[in-house]
Amino acid sequence: MRPLIPSSLQPPLPRRRFIVEGDPDPEAVPLDVLFVGGGPAGLAGAIRLAQRAARDRAEGGPLADLEIGVLEKSGELGEHCLSGAVVNPGAFRTLFPDLDEAELPLRGRVAGDRVLLLTERGKIRLPTPPSMRNHGHHVASICEIVRWLGARAEELGVNVFTGFPADALLMRGRQVVGVRTTPAGLDREGNPAGGYMPATDLSALVTVLAEGTRGPLSEAWLEREGVGSANPQIFALGVKELWEVARPPDAVTHTMGWPLPRDAFGGSFIYPMGENLVSLGLVVGLDAPYVDLDVHALLQRFKQHPFVRGILDGGELVEWGAKTIPEGGYHAIPDRLSGDGLLIAGDAAGLVDVASLKGIHYAMRSGVLAADAISRALADRGEGAEGGEGAGGGERVDGHDGAGGVVPAARLASYDATLREGLIQDPLYRNRNQRLAFKSGFFAGGVKAGLMQATGGTFPGGRIPSEPDAAGPRRKRLGLESAYDGEHAVAKVDAVFRSGNATRDDIPSHLLVGAETGAEAGSAAGAAVSPEMAELYASLCPAGVYERDGDRLVVNAPNCIDCKATDVLGPRWTPREGGSGPAYKRM
Repeated sequence: MRPLIPSSLQPPLPRRRFIVEGDPDPEAVPLDVLFVGGGPAGLAGAIRLAQRAARDRAEGGPLADLEIGVLEKSGELGEHCLSGAVVNPGAFRTLFPDLDEAELPLRGRVAGDRVLLLTERGKIRLPTPPSMRNHGHHVASICEIVRWLGARAEELGVNVFTGFPADALLMRGRQVVGVRTTPAGLDREGNPAGGYMPATDLSALVTVLAEGTRGPLSEAWLEREGVGSANPQIFALGVKELWEVARPPDAVTHTMGWPLPRDAFGGSFIYPMGENLVSLGLVVGLDAPYVDLDVHALLQRFKQHPFVRGILDGGELVEWGAKTIPEGGYHAIPDRLSGDGLLIAGDAAGLVDVASLKGIHYAMRSGVLAADAISRALADRGEGAEGGEGAGGGERVDGHDGAGGVVPAARLASYDATLREGLIQDPLYRNRNQRLAFKSGFFAGGVKAGLMQATGGTFPGGRIPSEPDAAGPRRKRLGLESAYDGEHAVAKVDAVFRSGNATRDDIPSHLLVGAETGAEAGSAAGAAVSPEMAELYASLCPAGVYERDGDRLVVNAPNCIDCKATDVLGPRWTPREGGSGPAYKRM
C-alpha cells in the first residue's frame, strides 16, 4: 500500500486560540501564583509554595500573604488523572518529611517484580532489568494521590478551582500575565444556552503550566517563543483497565512481546492494587508503522493470553481509561522551561523515564523545584532586591519591578538550572537513549538498551536522533478484527461508559480535523480526509470518537476522554467546558 503520512493532514497548532494578547479583564481574579493543572506537578508545587508562605507568616517574612491558586479542568480533583502506577515515594518525603509512610496515599510496597516475554500461548521469565526493579516503591492510584494532595493544599490555604479549564494564556508582549478559562453552557453551534457561564480571567505574577501531556498552552508558548529541543517529543498511548478479581497476582508484572509486532515499541503492566483489585494495561508507541494501530483492541487481545485470562477469570471490570505518555526522554525536554511570568512542569515538560516506567515523582519534583524558584524570586522582590522597595515584614509581595507586573524570566531561570542539574544525576538522563534504541526493532533495540544499562548511558556516545510521530509513514496493517471475540473483551462504547464520561451530548465540538480547513468538526461529520486517514483516526482513538463510514469520517466529540492520542497524529484537541471528559475514581 502507498505510505500514509499522518502529518500531511494534521491541522497546525491553533496558537491564536491559546494565546491572547492583552491585559486580564478588570474583574480578573488576582493571584500571586497560579498553577494550571491539578495533577501531581501542580499540586506538589502549590503545597511547597504554601509551606513557604506558612513559614513566613510565622516569621514575618515577605511571602506571608501569598495568594496561590490551582486551576483544574475536571469537575473533581483526580477525575482526569490516569497512571499505572508504581510510585517512587521520594517526592512525598520531600514535601512531608515528618509523615509516617502509612499516612501517605499509597496502597502498599511492591512485593516483587516479574518481567515476562509473551508468545501467543506461552511465556518466558526474563531477568528484571535494573531500571525496572521497584524495591522500595509503592503501588498506588493516581486519582487517590491527587485527591490527597488537593486536601493537603487546601489545608494550607491554596485556592483550588475545579471545573475550570484554562483556554488561553494572557500575554503582554512576551510576558505571561495570567490565563482565561473556557466558557461553559454553549450549545452545539457555540452559542450561549442554559447554564451559560462566560470565561473568567485570572491574573498572576507567575503562571506555572502543569497541564499534563501535550498541554496546549505549553505547546503554544514554546512555539511562540521559538523554544525547541534536541529531539522532538514522541508519545505512547496507554489503555488501562481496573478489575476486581478473586486472586490478584502477588508481584508487579511487566510483559513484552505478544500481542505487539516486533516493529512496535511497548508492553504491558499488571499491578496488584489490594482489595482484590488488579490494574492492567498496554502501552504502545505512536511511532508504530500501522494504519490500523488500535491500542484498545490490542489490550483486548492481550487479555486472551492464558496467563492474563487466569488472573481475570471470574472477575469484573470496574473502570477503564486511556492517556498519552511523553516518551522522548531527556533529549526531548524543551531547552527552556521558564519565561517572563511562566514556568512549565510535569508531563507538559516531558519529564518521564520510559526505561524505569516512572513519571509521577518527576512531576512532583518539578513542581517542588518550580515552587522553590518562585519563592526565591518573590522573596527577593519582597526584600527590595535590585532597588525595589519590596514588602518585607510580612507585607504582600507587589508586582512592580520592571517586568510589567510579572516576575521576569531572569529571576525564574534558576528553575531550569536546578532541574537540569538534578536530572544529570538521575536515571532519566542515564536512560536518555533507551527508548530511541528500539527504533532499530525489538531485538536490536534490546541489545542496545542492554549496552546502555551496562555503560551507565555512555553508549552509544551521543544522541540518537528522532522525528515526530506524525512524520513517520504508515505502511502496514495489524488486522485486529478478532480482538473482541474473547470472554473478557470490552467494546469501545462500553469502555467509555466505564470511564465515567460526563460530557453533554450537545456540547460544541472541541476537535479540529483536517489540515486544509482547520475547522471544527461537528458531531455528525468531519473534515474531508482520505478513507485511509479516517481509518487511522478510528483505529487509534480508544474511545470511539472517530468512525469511518465508507469514505466519510464521523466525529463523536462527546465520547472524548482527553487522552490526546489523535492530537499526536491527527485532529487537534482543544479545551472544552469544565467537568467534561472522564470521571476516574480509582485509576
